[in-house]
Amino acid sequence: MTASHPFRRTALSVNVNKVALVRNTRHLGIPSVMRAAQLCLEAGAQGITIHPRPDERHIRGTDVYELAELMQAWPQAEFNIEGNPTQNLMAFIRNVKPHQATFVPDSEEQFTSDHGWSFPQDAERLKPLIAECKALGVRVSLFMDPVPAQMAAAKAAGADRVELYTEPYAAAWGTPEQALQLATYAQAAQAALDAGLQVNAGHDLNRDNLAAFVAQVPGVAEVSIGHALIADALELGYANTVKAYQACIDQGMAQRAA
Repeated sequence: MTASHPFRRTALSVNVNKVALVRNTRHLGIPSVMRAAQLCLEAGAQGITIHPRPDERHIRGTDVYELAELMQAWPQAEFNIEGNPTQNLMAFIRNVKPHQATFVPDSEEQFTSDHGWSFPQDAERLKPLIAECKALGVRVSLFMDPVPAQMAAAKAAGADRVELYTEPYAAAWGTPEQALQLATYAQAAQAALDAGLQVNAGHDLNRDNLAAFVAQVPGVAEVSIGHALIADALELGYANTVKAYQACIDQGMAQRAA
């Protein structure tokens, strides 16, 4: 039986990794990761996401702590730290205690996130790490492929949410596979909701494909968007870009309600 779930607006969390990537090409401290986060929050973003990798190719350890301090002035916004809990993530979680920890199964040399956790293979190593986060008062989201059968196992491991890895959907946008991909994600999201999980989503979502995803995938609590949003901000500015992405969410929510 399909459970009923409250109708709520999808939140926008801005991933500022790419701002740090550009900054790190020089030693001038610009563009400022802190300023980017502040401008996005001022424009109405509901959260800030970072993924500090061990090699500090973009977000550095100092950024984590400076952003944590900044977020104290924005109590209504959420701070989400992503990463592999078997690498450097847990030290940040213990020290900063963000609102949400998103566990991602990246290798240290991986270019970008490209797959989710698998169950039952990953269950035993994740359970104690999830439990530790929850004991600290930190919500845990697991980065997952859109496989409905995996959602109950994610819940059983202790997760609060799953973040659906959306690159396959983005790659199918504008092709005959688009409808099939949307249906796949809708089924995975509903399976997560039925298991008692909340649903996040992220990876290659943009102004073209976001509204349709929000409209057709049930119960998306939060989207985390970095690369496309920061690229758009180079042309439109942070404030206008955040407002444009919020408009896409609003469009999707309106279509969902219709």
